Amino acid sequence: MTPEFRDPVIRTAPQPSDCNSNGDIFGGWVLSQMDIAGGIMAARQVKGRAVTVAVEAMTFHQPIKVGDIVSIYGEIERVGRTSVAVKLTTIVARKLDSEEIKVTEGTYVFVAIDDEGRPRVIE
Repeated sequence: MTPEFRDPVIRTAPQPSDCNSNGDIFGGWVLSQMDIAGGIMAARQVKGRAVTVAVEAMTFHQPIKVGDIVSIYGEIERVGRTSVAVKLTTIVARKLDSEEIKVTEGTYVFVAIDDEGRPRVIE
């Protein structure tokens, strides 16, 4: 599967320490990687600090395995007065296979904040 996106926001490889008791990569690890990618996109969009306030409609399609190359792609879904929603899709390439598989997708919502941590209007 070829992603319909251009370049990944981040690309990484999970380690054995990131596994759950079933031997797959722990879902929380995936969520945190997606949060990092979404935070990068949100900060660029709001031209400053942004914090995660919600995760909407998260779907796990396939497990991630140790040795997979994990790529997280994002697109700005909507921009409000103080918030921005980022649609994130996680694609993996299995260890020795070039086929790409969509494993998770969801929308993260971030709020732009000022230096005191209060919401601020996005300019």
